Amino acid sequence: MNILVLCTGNSARSILLESILNRFGEGRVTAWSAGSKPAGQVHPQSLRLLQAKGFDTSAARSKSWDEFEGPQAPVMDAVITVCGSAAAEPCPIWPGAPVRAHWGVEDPAAAAEADWDEAFETAYAQLKRRADAFLALDFEALDADKLRDRMNLIGQD
Repeated sequence: MNILVLCTGNSARSILLESILNRFGEGRVTAWSAGSKPAGQVHPQSLRLLQAKGFDTSAARSKSWDEFEGPQAPVMDAVITVCGSAAAEPCPIWPGAPVRAHWGVEDPAAAAEADWDEAFETAYAQLKRRADAFLALDFEALDADKLRDRMNLIGQD
């Protein structure tokens, strides 16, 4: 399953969930992340947290969702928004009519720098719980409507 994780800046939450899904998806999931107005760099605390948890961050980068619109882009099965502003924005139409879900999480980058450790850890933990719930599903056997319903329920935890 191909999943695109969207957030406005693509520097924190979307990067975290992309990393989590790719690592724990064990070949069932390939995730990418992007933003409507990318920050241009991954938040340094995102990188520190992921590296501390043993993730390879060498390919992590902030990028525009425009990269996923063209004919050469991978076809997405699902699109997950992780911030409120990206959920409300009109998204491009991707080939294959992917399932859309919203898993909103507080922006850890909005915290005071002195609180980043806790804020990013909290965001990571929430995204990890949701990813675990998603990966526990037999999503390959679900039709699009049931998959969307389950994914949206997961986003309400």
